[in-house]
Amino acid sequence: MKKLVFSVCFFWVIGVTIKLLSNFDSNQMIFDEILIQPNFSSWLGRDDYGRDIFHRLVDGFLNSFEIIIIVTFISSFFGVIIGVISGYFGGKLDQFLRYITTLFMAFPGILLAIAFAAILGPGKFNLIFALSIGGWVGYARLARAQTVLIKNLDFVKASETMGSSNKTIIINHILPSLKTPLIVEGTYALAGLIIAEASLSFIGLGLQAPMASWGGMMRDSVRFLLVSPHYALFVGLSIMSLVYCINFFGDYFNQKWDIKNNED
Repeated sequence: MKKLVFSVCFFWVIGVTIKLLSNFDSNQMIFDEILIQPNFSSWLGRDDYGRDIFHRLVDGFLNSFEIIIIVTFISSFFGVIIGVISGYFGGKLDQFLRYITTLFMAFPGILLAIAFAAILGPGKFNLIFALSIGGWVGYARLARAQTVLIKNLDFVKASETMGSSNKTIIINHILPSLKTPLIVEGTYALAGLIIAEASLSFIGLGLQAPMASWGGMMRDSVRFLLVSPHYALFVGLSIMSLVYCINFFGDYFNQKWDIKNNED
């Protein structure tokens, strides 16, 4: 299992390294080689425009990775702020923020993203906003639950007794205690964002041509399943392998967290 994960990671590291060293153009078209099978010059064959599939997959990986990292940062930042404020101060503010969180939870995340992407239109920045609009909910719920637990511990009570301000307690005690569970949550969220980003691009609400996108490539490849099945196969394997690797690391961090909690 670990060998498979490290092999997939090694493949993408090699692909990105080739991209950085050669700076290939994934939009270069060779019309005489449209939909050709994998060969020595085109490792994974070419698509319906004669573009190298391997080059397109690497660029799609970089584009997707950039988007999900930005979305994860935005979602976790606002989610943690909302969750910590809600859990630490409690009262009516907590009730209001929990109501907002529950309201967003009532809508499936992907449907919410599709709705906002359809309203805003396709494009990178609109895609980032559409994926972020509901991505903060999981972080907020986790941050609130951990904050409610931590603020009642003895070391936090002692800090309050010594006259520490709310800001000092949150920065020095609450936020450091959230690091491990948020890493686990963020790892699992990355896998979901990869699928969500690909799904939006698949239906035409994500990255637009000529930018490489795994969702867009999958949409284009399904039209040629009978004459060129390798196209859809390689795109599907790319999405599946990356999601699998991220979930593997998520399970690893989750196990480490459980072991740490049991030891404590």
